[in-house]
Amino acid sequence: MQTILGASGQIAQELARELKRAYTDDLRLVSRNPKKVNDSDTLVAADLLDAQQTLAAVKGSDVVYFAAGLPPDSALWERQFPTMLQNALDASRTAGVPFVYFDNTYMYPQNGELQTESTPFAPRGRKGRVRALMTEKVLNEMERKQIPVLIGRAPEFYGPGKTQSFTNALIVDRLKAGEKPRVPVRDDRLRTLIWTPDASRGLARLGNTPDAFGQTWHLPCCDERLTYAQFAALACEVFGKDISYSVIGKWALIAAGLVSSGAREMRELLPRYEHDNLFDSTKFKQRFPDFAVTTYRAGLETIWREWKNAQARR
Repeated sequence: MQTILGASGQIAQELARELKRAYTDDLRLVSRNPKKVNDSDTLVAADLLDAQQTLAAVKGSDVVYFAAGLPPDSALWERQFPTMLQNALDASRTAGVPFVYFDNTYMYPQNGELQTESTPFAPRGRKGRVRALMTEKVLNEMERKQIPVLIGRAPEFYGPGKTQSFTNALIVDRLKAGEKPRVPVRDDRLRTLIWTPDASRGLARLGNTPDAFGQTWHLPCCDERLTYAQFAALACEVFGKDISYSVIGKWALIAAGLVSSGAREMRELLPRYEHDNLFDSTKFKQRFPDFAVTTYRAGLETIWREWKNAQARR
């Protein structure tokens, strides 16, 4: 039995599909209102803020994946995320179950330096501090060595379905709506984006590789990094549109935060868009040389086909 805690998000759903495809028919999906991804999934309704419910959801598992997400609300993150994670760690330790933590890069320095698994944390803003605190909890659990623990870390997403990210919202979703793409802050800085199905495939591979535990891993990304100018141009080409986009300046985004809670919550991340984002996943690729990483063109073409097929079914 492999169990996914926080099974309602994009990563968790793709993780469930990959685990079913490649590793096991015995999956347990846990969230407040879980829904089946595969016909054979077992559903458990549980609130991860409740320690006893979390323990009951974890018992009998062979491995636990923590993939829970919350809306981008700093106060909500501060109130709930550390408790959810601590309950999951305590439950896994009590049940003697290996623990796989899906992580992001909010705690990394927002500069143009190469990011590796050993990059020191330098969180900026409330959400960055929450994610740093959470990762430290997982690293402390790893050091205890009472259960196997690993971290799979991903940079900014782009992907199919309802993927939530700056890139999807400003470029992909606007093209689907027939609108001109937008680029945050600058269009001339290199970006490292992870295709969400690759993130989930990578996490599943790690969780089913015993010697991967006890380590932090950067999940696999395409090494042919593009600037936002190049990514927006490629997206326009794939969608059959003229190459045209606009850049939303930093101060315009800051001003938008005065009237939009969503824009306000993103302000602490804006400095990362002023620099190249060089997220390095060499360690994963050397350990798993057979893992095929999706190119940006292939990812965007998949999004386009999915969108066209959905339109045809209407």
